[in-house]
Amino acid sequence: MVASTTLLQFLLMVVAGWMHRQQAAVIEYLIAENRLLREQLGGRRIMFTDAERQNLAEKAKVVGRKALRELGTIVTPETLLHWHRELAARKWTFIERRRPGRPRTKDELAALVVRMASENPSWGYTRIQGAVANLGHHLGRGTIRRMLKDHGIEPAPLRGTGMSWSVFLKAHWKTLAASDFFTVEVWSWSGLVTYYVLFVMELATRRVAIAGITTQPNTSCMLQVARQLTDGVDGILYGKGYIILDRDTKYCQAFRDFMRREGTEVIRLPPRSPNLNAYAERWVRGVRDECLSRLIPIGQGMLRRALREYVAHHHLERNHQGLSNALITPCAIVEGHDRTIGRRSSLRQAGCAALVAVCV
Repeated sequence: MVASTTLLQFLLMVVAGWMHRQQAAVIEYLIAENRLLREQLGGRRIMFTDAERQNLAEKAKVVGRKALRELGTIVTPETLLHWHRELAARKWTFIERRRPGRPRTKDELAALVVRMASENPSWGYTRIQGAVANLGHHLGRGTIRRMLKDHGIEPAPLRGTGMSWSVFLKAHWKTLAASDFFTVEVWSWSGLVTYYVLFVMELATRRVAIAGITTQPNTSCMLQVARQLTDGVDGILYGKGYIILDRDTKYCQAFRDFMRREGTEVIRLPPRSPNLNAYAERWVRGVRDECLSRLIPIGQGMLRRALREYVAHHHLERNHQGLSNALITPCAIVEGHDRTIGRRSSLRQAGCAALVAVCV
């Protein structure tokens, strides 16, 4: 009995030793293979999916840090163990025990708070809280602070110290006007003649007036234009405090002095800065693209008629994004009146008989 037990133990030791040598050989082969693979990769990073990270992390935790260093793995042992800690943290989130918590504030109420803070720079959290309470909504100061912070709005002491250009311009909008020249080549008996067109725009209403069309914008012509613009009855600059001009020499000194005597301050823009007179420049682009580039003016009379009709189209029929996509001069609509849609030919499009829908 003793001899058989000893023999069994000897056989078990032989088998265990053989299995150990086999495992050691497999491990040595895997280490050599990993080393060759890392040398071929040349330091390039290998991207793993989440499932692959989870699989490696679970097996790396069982092996241990010391054995991982000896194996020469593709990723470092610290990275493998870091992946394992992330998996454990995701498991124990206790999400099933969490309560729903307090509901978020409605987007309409948040928009109201942001609007109050934007339109009233001196209002603090408590003042906004009281204004909202007057409308039947009860918000905490911390909630109002979070709303304003999410929209990048500073607290009241800092918010009220500065003024943006948009706010400044809106405060002076009705006193501002802009002017500019553009040229048109007109056919005549003597060939092509260059005509200079001067226009003035009210920035608040986008209303445009053609101030002059001439081939020689000299001093006498510009003075006559100034008298018409500042006329007390129908002058577009009557009551305007400022007019924006570029550095064109056609705006002579006599013209600028006349404007100042009539109470309109002349603002001369820096050289080569068309972006500072953007509204006037945009109108020039519109009249060229929609009218002048689509017809060949023959004589000054045709040019005047085309510009007159385009200005009427600009005021009565063209929607303007700067005015909330509305018309400058909307037509009166009578409720209950039986209206029909008609059409008529016009020079405003393509220089030929275009169709424009009108209410008749």
